[in-house]
Amino acid sequence: MERTKNGTLADTLIRSRTLARDAWLVGAGSVLVGLMAQIAIPLPFTPVPVTGQTFGVLLVGALLGCRRGALSLVLYLLEGIAGLPVFAGGSSGLTRLLGPTGGYLLGFVVAAGVTGWLCERGWDRRVPTAALAMLIGNLVIYLFGLPWLALFVGPEKSLVMGFWPFIPGDLLKLALAALVLPGAWRFVGEIRQQTQ
Repeated sequence: MERTKNGTLADTLIRSRTLARDAWLVGAGSVLVGLMAQIAIPLPFTPVPVTGQTFGVLLVGALLGCRRGALSLVLYLLEGIAGLPVFAGGSSGLTRLLGPTGGYLLGFVVAAGVTGWLCERGWDRRVPTAALAMLIGNLVIYLFGLPWLALFVGPEKSLVMGFWPFIPGDLLKLALAALVLPGAWRFVGEIRQQTQ
């Protein structure tokens, strides 16, 4: 397992490095985020729904790494712009990217890249650092989403409509990812030891 100190879980599980494999992983990552986006609960007081997207975004970044994670989210955005119903609640189109939630969508690309970069350096191997990597990724999403949302609802309402209501869910998703990733690494390490 030490060989993968600067690698991802995907690299450890699928050792052969080919363009086809990387393309498959990028595509699978975009599908995962698209599926997680369908877990969507609209809130009556904000255009920002509660979704599983952020969990998918951070997980894709952690599993695939910086480059492939970010590419997965670029592909996800292109799928949505092209009309595939991959955005929250089955929506699609360029208007979603240009609307109140567009900043969050753009932030997904950077968040997956940042989370992936941290996890490539081993942050996903232990619960505290995995949680910190997920927290940083979440903050990146808010750094893009909140200023964009403020253009539509005003700066004074952006925190109430785009940040505070989402903290409990984000903390839950963060905790799940922080527990799952180190557990997956331990599982992979045990399998490796049994096969050697």
